Amino acid sequence: MRKHASLLLAATFAVTAIMPVTSANAFPGAPKGSQVETTSNVTLVAQPQSKKQVAQKYKRSKVRFVTDQAPGTVIVDTNNKYLYYVEGNNRATRYGIGVGRDGFGWSGVVKVGRKAEWPSWTPPAEMRRREAKKGRILPVVQEGGEDNPLGARALYLYKGGQDTIFRIHGTNQPWTIGQNMSSGCIRMMNKDVEHLYARADVGTKVIVVGPGNKQGAISYNDRGVDFLGTLFGFGG
Repeated sequence: MRKHASLLLAATFAVTAIMPVTSANAFPGAPKGSQVETTSNVTLVAQPQSKKQVAQKYKRSKVRFVTDQAPGTVIVDTNNKYLYYVEGNNRATRYGIGVGRDGFGWSGVVKVGRKAEWPSWTPPAEMRRREAKKGRILPVVQEGGEDNPLGARALYLYKGGQDTIFRIHGTNQPWTIGQNMSSGCIRMMNKDVEHLYARADVGTKVIVVGPGNKQGAISYNDRGVDFLGTLFGFGG
């Protein structure tokens, strides 16, 4: 009886620990498996998540981060669903993101060409035609606001001085963070895109690591959460 009571007590106070650590080295032609994510997950019962919840590993945090890129660079890891703002001193801020669904992923080196708060949304003509075939009529222009798909902020990505039509933006569907759901844009929770918006100026270099390896040679290593930095907000 005492043995059963001990087992029951242990089960009652069991703790779930999730600590993602991503080690990534991205180079053109890199062998399969060069993007690696290892997760230690100790739990007794798997709890179903509401669609409005975001997994803990995608919550904003400070991480120990080694890269060959300069402070102020944004690195978007579409494979692991993370966006990093490089801070230097082997640290970065890591944000969870949603990325393009199958057929809409991309890679490359771009820059923030402009920024907007509570931006309006102008769906590309191709998107309107595609959605119309599904019976969904999109507006030519939707004014900014809480119901706007671009959310609270948008950073417009340019290459060679031209708008790529891709954005880093907020979303009114936070449960899509960590998913392949978009048409190529990078989604962030509204509170996270507001945080990034205040730090990433026009002209910021953005490296998108994804299909095709068009981002060129880049190395980065996420060594896990910097607990003191996350707790006290070191670095901004």
